[in-house]
Amino acid sequence: MSASNQPPKRKFLLMSRLSLTRDKIYKTVARQLHGVVPCWLCGQHVLPQDATLEHIRPLSEGGSSHQDNLAISHGKCNNQRHAKAAIPD
Repeated sequence: MSASNQPPKRKFLLMSRLSLTRDKIYKTVARQLHGVVPCWLCGQHVLPQDATLEHIRPLSEGGSSHQDNLAISHGKCNNQRHAKAAIPD
């Protein structure tokens, strides 16, 4: 199979980039705060394996995936925030 016939690897590349961005932001915050990385939502320390990226201003509200609009949060906090947002008033 030639290189032009290979299936696109876009999803894999996107996930790899997001993972690298999460790791980069985590390490930057850890370095600035002497190893303590607070969750953007609850304020408690986030371990590297529990860290997720949170959009400060949601994409649905015009936010971007630029580094300035991303914060570290616990996966559980991130999921709870999105679950609350999905419940209609």
